[in-house]
Formats: sequence, C-alpha cells, structure tokens
Amino acid sequence: MTRDIAHDIVIMGSGIAGLRAALEAAKIGKGKLDIAVVSKVQLMRSHSVCAEGGTAAVLRSEEGDSFDLHSWDTVRGSDFLADQDVVSHFVQELPKEIIQLDHWGIPWSRRSDGRIAQRPFGGHSFNRATLAQDKTGFFEMQTLYDTLQKYADVTRYDECYATNIFTENGTFQGITVWDLNTGEFFFIRAKALVIAAGGACRMFGFTTYSLTATGDGMAMAYRAGLPLKDMEFVQFHPTGLVPTGILVTEGARGEGGYLINRDGDRFMSKYAESKMETAPRDIVSRAEMTEIEEGRGLTSAEGLGFVQLDLRHLGANRINERLPLVREVGIKFAFVDPIYEPLPVRPAAHYFMGGIHVDINAATPVEGIWAAGESACVSFHGANRLGSNSTAECLVVGRIAGEQAARHALSQKAIPEMPAERVRQEEYAVFEQFQQRSGSEDISSILSEMRSMMDAKVGVFRTGQQLEEALGKIRELRERVNYVKAAESTRVYNTSILSILETINLLDVAEAIVAGGLARTEWRGSHARRDFPKRDDENWLKHTLAYYSPEGPRLKYTPVNITMWKPVERKY
Repeated sequence: MTRDIAHDIVIMGSGIAGLRAALEAAKIGKGKLDIAVVSKVQLMRSHSVCAEGGTAAVLRSEEGDSFDLHSWDTVRGSDFLADQDVVSHFVQELPKEIIQLDHWGIPWSRRSDGRIAQRPFGGHSFNRATLAQDKTGFFEMQTLYDTLQKYADVTRYDECYATNIFTENGTFQGITVWDLNTGEFFFIRAKALVIAAGGACRMFGFTTYSLTATGDGMAMAYRAGLPLKDMEFVQFHPTGLVPTGILVTEGARGEGGYLINRDGDRFMSKYAESKMETAPRDIVSRAEMTEIEEGRGLTSAEGLGFVQLDLRHLGANRINERLPLVREVGIKFAFVDPIYEPLPVRPAAHYFMGGIHVDINAATPVEGIWAAGESACVSFHGANRLGSNSTAECLVVGRIAGEQAARHALSQKAIPEMPAERVRQEEYAVFEQFQQRSGSEDISSILSEMRSMMDAKVGVFRTGQQLEEALGKIRELRERVNYVKAAESTRVYNTSILSILETINLLDVAEAIVAGGLARTEWRGSHARRDFPKRDDENWLKHTLAYYSPEGPRLKYTPVNITMWKPVERKY
C-alpha cells in the first residue's frame, strides 16, 4: 500500500528559488502551515551552489545607477523579448533581497569603505553584480539554508525523486515521490505546489551544469498539461573550462580578464567594441565560435576548439581576493594556474531562458501550482539572459511564489485526497515496466547520443536543417527508450531506473526546444539561425508556448508585453 502523506505546501527543488520560497511560505504561515521541501539531492547539493559571479541589483543610485537603467539593460539584453512590466517590477524588488540576505548573515564582499561590493557583468551598463568572492550562489544557498533552520514547520525530503504531478479538473492534487535512500514510493498531497527544480542543460555534452540538472520539474509540468514557454532560447556561457565544461565565472571578465585567440589578439574588439569582454553572453559566445570556426582558435587533446581567458595582468593578489575558485578550478581541472597562464575556454550550455509558463505572480495556468527559478519562465530574460540576473530572479520569484502559495494554502480548508488508482499506475510505470522489457537498448548509449546530437545541431549557431535532423533524432531516441530494461531490481538507489526517468525527461524537454526553434524563423538573442540571419519583429515579437502531446509539441504564441521601449537595433 502506497503511503499517503499530507502537507499544506510542497516545494519541489531546494536551490535558491526553492529555499527562498520555503522561507517566505513559513514566514507568511506563522506556524499555521505544514511545508515540505522535496529534493533529489542532499539539500545543500542543489545546483544553485555552482552560481559564482554575482546577483544583480541597483544599490548605487547616488553613483549613477537606477531602476530604469537596469530595466533598459535587461530589455536590450533580452533582444526585446522580455515582458517589460515584469522587468520593471523585478528590478525594483531586487535590492530588497540583497539587503534581506545581508540581514540574514551572508558574507557579501565589501568595498574599502565597508559597503557591499559590486562588479561589472556582461550587458550591464553599471557595476551592479553583487558578489561574495566568486562563490555567490554557495553563500546564498548557505544563508537561506541556515535561516530555514528557524522554522520547525518545514519538513525535508532529501534524496527523494519526484516522478509525477497530479491534477484534477485544472487543480493541483499532489506528487508521487521515490525515496532513493529507502526505496519507498509514496504520495504527497497538498494544497499548493511550488516547482523550483532547476534546468535541463545535461541534455548537452559540454555544459557547466551538474549531473542532476535533468529538467525533471519542467518535464513533469509539461506532461501534466502546463505549457513550456520560449524553450528555444538556450544560453551558452562563453567560458566553460576545457575539457570539463566547468564554469569559469563571468566575474573573471568583469574583473578585467581578456579573451584572446591563438595569436594573442583581444578579438572582442571586432564584435562588441564598446563592451568588449563584458558584452552579453550570446554575443561573446558567437564571437568565440566564429574565431574557432575560422581557424583562430586552439584545439585540445580531446579535439575541442577553444580560445583563452587571460587573467595574468590582474595579478596574484586580485585573483586570490576576487577569483579564488576560478584559480582552484583552473589548477585542479585544467592543470593551468591563471596567475601564470591563460585558461582554455569555449561556450558551454549554461541556462534556459524558457521554462514553465507563469505570470508576474509566478502562477501557472493550473490552480494551486506556482513555479520559480530556472524551471519557470516569467519572461524576465527574454531571448538572452544577462549575467547575474538569474540568482536575482531566483530570489525575487522564489519569494513571490512562496508568498502566493502560502496565501492560497491558508485560504483552502481541505487537502485533496490521494487518487489511489492513478498512484498505483504510476508506481508500476516507475518500477515494474522497466524490469519487464526486452532490454535490447542501453540507456547510457541513448543519453550519450542525445548529448552529442544536441552539441552538434542545437548549439550556439543553428540552421533549419540541423534542427530538423535533431527533431528526428530525438524521436528516434525516445522510441528506443521503450526497449531499455532496468539493470537492477532493487528500489534502493536504483541508478538504472533513475537514469531512464531522467533521460525521458531530457528528451521531452529537448523536443520542445527543437520544435520551437525550428518554427521560429529568425535570429534573436541566443537563437542564432544562420538561415534566417535577422531579427523579425513583425512576425516573431511573441512568446512560444509548447503544449505536450504524444505526437510532439503543439505550439501556440502569446504577445510580448511592451510597456516602456519599442524594439530597436541591438548594438554594443
């Protein structure tokens, strides 16, 4: 008999957005709400700890920064696909989160006058990336985690994998969960759900993302009927360390690092003369790939083309003070000490601008479900995210989602009942079916083929032919998953079944990305179609909504909210 557990609110994911949501829900509940946080990893191992460079916020209005300037930078950086009402509202909320974290004890880096330090970041016209050395995400996570310990009404489900979201008549019911430690399968029913389960960049081979970033929340929401928005816009970070893909923070360029080609030339002068290395990420990534493709890059022992990030001129003191993790990662994983040698880097899959469609209050179209963080698309980033705006969004939208979920839960009298038969069917689908198959296919081979294909055909540059080939390959791989048999029968940490479930999620999300990109016949932000080399505002100034169907995504479109600035040519 499947165990039935009841909570008022369940939060799926324990990164910055999830923890911020849990804190706000607990604060609003004042001891009257029973809150659950479900994470497939130990809570402090969520991918948010990997965020390095900073969190954007206007803290220096007396020195020339302003909400309008941050809004303009974000809208222009988005290639005018961001919803401008969202941008305006969020940039005004961001400073409150920086100060709140400061009050909660985060060790922000400080200027010589004792004030919170900020540094330059790509696409920003003011130094507004608030930093804690180059470990900002880790310190934000640690601060949120520590603060959450004050609340006894929050229950943690660490190393528990959510498998399905249940709704009935457009209303949330609960989720099924597999406890990886014990093998138990159970149902959590609740009045409200906040999805904050992160991105899916592990569908790519060369990526900055942790192995756990497999799009589980997005895929479950998608199959439950929630639309995914603007999935074709995938961000590539310009400085993935070669050969591992480990992130080298944009803060390294914000501190004054140079990008150089094999001839030692600072090539960004050809692509973004005014911003150079601190141009937006889509522009820098395309510049790097152009240098590599035209023969001005270098080649690693693994056959990866790369350029170099040169920090030597910053000096040992500045590197050790502001970029200690960059130095540590360079030494340990590339055997290069950036004090003495340039680091080998190339663009790496890094972030989804798209996600579960939510409104300005983080609400999805399903009553009782909110989404926040990289799982969600509130249209703050549009077609290209500015660096340091992601952790900022996680904090603001996490707070909003937690508050809205809490107020909803307080207004509801009863927690929904468990749909017992549907839960039994889900348990069979998760365990028994994978052990009864023929076993003619291997899940690791399918995963490897998907990653190679995504790197080759859905990268920094794309064409319609490449996207058509990618779509065909995704559907072939999804069919082959039906012939994968689980290698183990245990339910305790069965990594074979876990890999199958994660791969299915990645394939579903990848199909939405490729289908949306194939339909969008323009070049906008991170979606660089070589066969359509211009932005087309007349036909494509609109958001893509992908709805799940077994035959493939059904695409619909919704207008961009333009409240301040009409689109203009994007130059730096």
